[in-house]
Amino acid sequence: MTALYAEHAVGLIRLGFVMLGDRGAAEDVVQDAFFGLYRNWDRLNDPANALNYVRSSVLNGCRAALRTQARRDRRHRSAATGDDWLPFDSAEAAVLLSEEHREVLAAVRKLASRQREAVMLRYYLGLSPDETARVMGISTGTVKSSVSRAVAALGRALKEES
Repeated sequence: MTALYAEHAVGLIRLGFVMLGDRGAAEDVVQDAFFGLYRNWDRLNDPANALNYVRSSVLNGCRAALRTQARRDRRHRSAATGDDWLPFDSAEAAVLLSEEHREVLAAVRKLASRQREAVMLRYYLGLSPDETARVMGISTGTVKSSVSRAVAALGRALKEES
């Protein structure tokens, strides 16, 4: 399991950061996912599925964090600026991304959750459609259509900004 962490933790943290816009929260989600794997290691039918387990756990953790943030935002709606996404949490996070990357990430964050997750798994982590489907718990055809719709939506959104 240590080798799995060493090989994949940084990429999963990056995935969480893109999904959440908060490096600390992304690190927490990834640590929770690996801790969950550790706790359930003896119940894992096939250790070869450990990476899919962790990826699914990271996605689920990001979903939970986004739901929590959405509830918090609804409670503080009167103070909201109208943007559904909070800015990056630190100067360090802002420096990590160039202006162009921030525009792309802002567009990705505005995608529907399934589309956003499918795009991140396919293009950011480089998973195949079948691997993406297993991680997301949906069919390969749904992955393909979600990615197709997401790419079209990103193209429209980025064209509008230029």
